[in-house]
Amino acid sequence: ILTPFVVAALLAYLGNPLVQRLVRYKLPRTLAVSIVFVALFSLLTGLLFILLPGLEKQLERLLHELPEYIQWIQLQVIPSINQWLPEDLPRFDADAVRQALQSHWKEAGGLLANIWSSIAHSGLALLGWLINLLLIPILTFYLLRDWESLVANTHALIPRNVLPTWNKLTHQTDEVLSAFLRGQLLVMLALGSIYTIGLWMVGLDFALLIGLFAGVVSFVPYLGLIVGILVAGLAAVLQFHGVAELPIIAAVFVVGQLLEGMLLTPRLVGERIGLHPVAVIFAVMAGGQLYGFFGVLLALPMAAVIMVLLRHLLQMYRQNSLYTG
Repeated sequence: ILTPFVVAALLAYLGNPLVQRLVRYKLPRTLAVSIVFVALFSLLTGLLFILLPGLEKQLERLLHELPEYIQWIQLQVIPSINQWLPEDLPRFDADAVRQALQSHWKEAGGLLANIWSSIAHSGLALLGWLINLLLIPILTFYLLRDWESLVANTHALIPRNVLPTWNKLTHQTDEVLSAFLRGQLLVMLALGSIYTIGLWMVGLDFALLIGLFAGVVSFVPYLGLIVGILVAGLAAVLQFHGVAELPIIAAVFVVGQLLEGMLLTPRLVGERIGLHPVAVIFAVMAGGQLYGFFGVLLALPMAAVIMVLLRHLLQMYRQNSLYTG
């Protein structure tokens, strides 16, 4: 129930600064909201229409070429590994590996078939999904239109004696969240584009799939670099049947990481978040452990808000007589 409201609130939060900028140019707020709303959903729809066909083709090609990759590993890689292993260590069993892969694929296929069967036979579940998808743009429009009044009504409920502190904390929180959300989305999009173009220039068949995946997971420091090199390196070894392209692939991700650290993050995100990489990794792991996938998505924004509160508490403590003596 809450998912469309959360998604709509996030889209409204991202689009509200553009609405405010148009209102400053003497446009009625409803007209400004309509312009931003159409532009936002046109951009999202355009990205889906551009990316989904390419991703679908690459996934189909991966499934088509997977048996060939398994056969090459069985005939070339595993015997080479066995030659280098000491005699007292157990050998890789090619047939066991092949059977394990086949069994897992069968289980995955059965799971997908069960999921599809459940969806196909449950008209209410499918109807619920469609309603949620339709609710998101409707809720986004109304939240964008009434955002200022919602903020003003909330502001009016705050006790007057704590209002200055509330204004200060909400202003700092808004700065941190806006810097993170808008900046990090642009960084992920830029890194995904850089990785995709670089891998495409190398000649990797699954450049779009791997590049976008590495860009999406790059919100965790160095995770996009590590995952990208590992996945792209494995794909290159399977495709080219050798390791000659591995240094070039590593260079693509290293260049992307350097551009992120020296140009993208300072320009697009800035230093206002101030989360140490260790704190970022801890927040993501804790969010995933507690609330799963949505916990991972919400971990860094929540950590940024907590950081603002901790800074305020630290400032109060240093002004207290317990600290000054």
